[in-house]
Amino acid sequence: MKIVILGGSGFLGSHVADEFSKRGHKVTIFDKIKSQWIKPTQRMRVGNILNLKDLEKVIKGADAVYHFAALADLNQALKQPINSVTINILGTVMALNLCCKYNVKRFVHASTIYVNSIEGGFYRASKRAAEDYVEEYNKMYGLNFTILRFGSLYGPRSDNTNGVKRILIAAIKNGRLSYAGSKKTLRRYIHVTDAAKACVQSLKNKYKNKHIIITGKKEIKIKELLHKVSRILDISKKISFKNKSYPGHYETNPYTFRFKKGEIFRYKTKVNIYREILKIINEIKKK
Repeated sequence: MKIVILGGSGFLGSHVADEFSKRGHKVTIFDKIKSQWIKPTQRMRVGNILNLKDLEKVIKGADAVYHFAALADLNQALKQPINSVTINILGTVMALNLCCKYNVKRFVHASTIYVNSIEGGFYRASKRAAEDYVEEYNKMYGLNFTILRFGSLYGPRSDNTNGVKRILIAAIKNGRLSYAGSKKTLRRYIHVTDAAKACVQSLKNKYKNKHIIITGKKEIKIKELLHKVSRILDISKKISFKNKSYPGHYETNPYTFRFKKGEIFRYKTKVNIYREILKIINEIKKK
C-alpha cells in the first residue's frame, strides 16, 4: 500500500513510518523539515500542511493518509489559540478535502484522550473539533476514517516537550527530581514503538470508522515513577512536588467531559407565525 504520513518527521510519525516500511509498504513522509530518521526506502516531501499545492502533491495517489501534523504540545497550545485552530482544525479539513478528491481509502487521524476531558485547553478544543470534521466527512462524502486517541507517550526521538523527557532532563541537569503537579498524579504511559505498532494495526478493516484509545494498560503513580528514576540516577535528594495548579493537565482521570445540555428559554410571544409569514410573502412580491 502507498502510505502517506503527514507530520512524519516527528516523534510518533517517524516511528509509524518505520513500522510500515518494515512491512514492505511504500511510505512517503510529509513535514516542514526533513526527517532525521529517514530510511532509504522512504520518500521525503518537505512542505506545509497549510499549503494546498504541497499537500495535494503528496496526497494524490495515496491509499491511506496518516495525519500527525499538528500543534501537539498542550502547553504551547494554551498560549496559541489561533495557531491551534489554524493548524489542528483548518489543516485537518484541507487534508480531508484532498482525501475525498483523490479517493483515499482511509484517513487515520491522530487525536488525544483529552477530547473526553474538561482539561486540555485549546489543544483539546481543537482536537475535538477536528474529530467532528473527520466524522462529518464520513457522513457527507463516505471518507473512511480511524481516529486514534493517544495517551502519554515516551521513548526515543521525543523532543523536550515530552513529559517523561522533561523530568529526566531536569533531573540530570540539576541533580534532583521535581514535579510541578501533585504526587497523586496518575498516568498510563505507553512506549512510542508500541503506539506505532498499534497505529499500523488500526488500518485493519475492523477498525474502519472507529475511535481507538492508544494508551498503556498499567496505571502508574507519578510518585512511584520518580522514586524509580531517582534510584536509576542515584539521586539522594528528596523528590519535590510543587503541587501547582497545572493549567490544562488532568491529575488522575482524563475522562471527565460531560455534555452541556443547555437551558431552554421559552419566551411567551404574542406574535402569530402565519401572520408574519404573510408579511414576508408580501415583501418578496413587492421586490
